[in-house]
Amino acid sequence: MTRVFSFLLIIIMLSSCKKEDGSLHNGYFWIYGSGLIDMYGQEATKAISEKWKIKQVHAGGCVIDNETEKKIRAANKKTLAAIAKKYGKGWEAQYDKDIEDYAVKRANVMDVLLVNKLFHKKLSNYNVSFDDVNNEITVLNDPEQYEVTVVNPRLKYENKICFRVKVNTQNRTVNLIK
Repeated sequence: MTRVFSFLLIIIMLSSCKKEDGSLHNGYFWIYGSGLIDMYGQEATKAISEKWKIKQVHAGGCVIDNETEKKIRAANKKTLAAIAKKYGKGWEAQYDKDIEDYAVKRANVMDVLLVNKLFHKKLSNYNVSFDDVNNEITVLNDPEQYEVTVVNPRLKYENKICFRVKVNTQNRTVNLIK
């Protein structure tokens, strides 16, 4: 039953999305994966997805059938060829480096936010302490620019996002995004 559901889910995902050129989905390349989810890796790939226009999509559980695996490989082969065409040979090394560098960049962003009065004022408006900050950090096209979305998981789904800020780690500035 799980195999059938996973297979149907992949078929629906592959066929129902608006494709811009056969490998793009709403402006992003989708790379499918299955198996156990690496939470740190997922956070890092999501953070750099805006810069690279690449999204990692979980398409199956720990156990998938051969047919589903073949479909995932075929879709990924086509997508990886399109990515190589856009970014050139060797793009994987830079992409992997960006993922590895994410931990350092995240620490730099949090360091800037730690001492920023605007950020602390916005946190107090939403009754969230800095120690309880749950955020999503997105790497923007400028290597020193990041977008930070502060989320309060205790709120209802439609109100979870408290606010967004743009952080420049070089100038150590924080600007509210409206």
